[in-house]
Amino acid sequence: MKTRRTTLVVFLASASLLTGCGLLPGGDDREEITLWLMKGSATAGFVERFTKEFEKEHPSLSLKVEIQEWGGITGKVDKALKSDDHDSAPDVIEVGNTQVAQYVDGGGLVDLTLESMRDLGMDDWLPGLAEPGRFGGSQYGIPWYAANRVVIYNKDVFAEAGVSKPPKTRDQWIADTTKINESGNQGIYLAGQDWYTLSGFIWDEGGDLAKEAGNIWEGTLETPAALRGMDFYRQLQELGNGPKDADEENPPQAEVFAKGDVGQIIAVPGTAQTIVEENPALKGKLGFFPVPGKTAAKPGAVFTGGSDLVVREKTDNRAGAVELIKALAGEKWQIDLATTMNYVPNKTTLADAVSGDEGSAAMAEGAAHGRATPNSPRWAAVEGDNPIKAYMTQVLTGTDPEAAAKAASQRITKTLDLRTR
Repeated sequence: MKTRRTTLVVFLASASLLTGCGLLPGGDDREEITLWLMKGSATAGFVERFTKEFEKEHPSLSLKVEIQEWGGITGKVDKALKSDDHDSAPDVIEVGNTQVAQYVDGGGLVDLTLESMRDLGMDDWLPGLAEPGRFGGSQYGIPWYAANRVVIYNKDVFAEAGVSKPPKTRDQWIADTTKINESGNQGIYLAGQDWYTLSGFIWDEGGDLAKEAGNIWEGTLETPAALRGMDFYRQLQELGNGPKDADEENPPQAEVFAKGDVGQIIAVPGTAQTIVEENPALKGKLGFFPVPGKTAAKPGAVFTGGSDLVVREKTDNRAGAVELIKALAGEKWQIDLATTMNYVPNKTTLADAVSGDEGSAAMAEGAAHGRATPNSPRWAAVEGDNPIKAYMTQVLTGTDPEAAAKAASQRITKTLDLRTR
């Protein structure tokens, strides 16, 4: 078992009395818990604050935090889950919310269903974090934080077009974007292959990217609901000059928006900082609103990115690992992390914690209706050679939508077939 020697400098006489009475918290040895966090997920200040308080409240434990890079992390986690080396392997790991299924499929994670029901308040979790952490009816991933897309808009451009407030419905969104075009600016910059945004439109229509039936995953882009989502995407994309054959990073949409003549883009709120760095004249002129829904009753569905926390099955201190997750996922540190990093907390009941920040508040409103990608252990392979992007370009350039959707769905089905591994 991992231990850390705690050095205490005391007078010998006092030390003998204190140890005899058992008054030294934790004794001479603490059991070490190792936590892997991803680079950029939390500030050094947050980690320092959390570590200090966690060790204070758990005098028998010491916390070792190791920062990992996203590049190549899948292989590193797979190796760690199989490792018998308790001194170097982590006990708790931060993983991308859509990665949980593949790690469960490979074996090596602790089933945390009981703790989720009893201690962690799972009924209030954001669905876009909770659902991908669930596999085979059991909860393996504990929601940690979320981030999702909102609409970032240029207040001056909206005002020039006579648009006084952000739209709340899809129909109004189209109407307002059209007015911006008529005023001489570009209504929206939306790249043709922004498939995360398309996913939200498909979910709003009741469709999905893929569905599981009898342990077999099949692509479902050709369903009427999914086709309606793609058609709305086409209508919106045509109201701007975004490329039809590239995604939002080619060119970076923040750079396009920073020129000052674009009404809006769909991005995470943090993109606003990049925009202002590119064009300081836009400071104070950017606003945020949730992606509009089909009705004003609720915003549109969005892809929820973020992280879950998992426990390595081979940990030699399961109880300590669970205590660590309870603290990280608990209200105090959720609020601290969200306000520090402009994230959305893991529970809908904590949304008020970010209400003072316009971007985070818009993000939290959308996250309440967030979703994640299909919970297949093979979904990462779909994203690796993404047929959805090619499908989108085909539709936007005139190919029959149903024929293109069927072809893309067939590729998704083949990739997700577990029998082909």
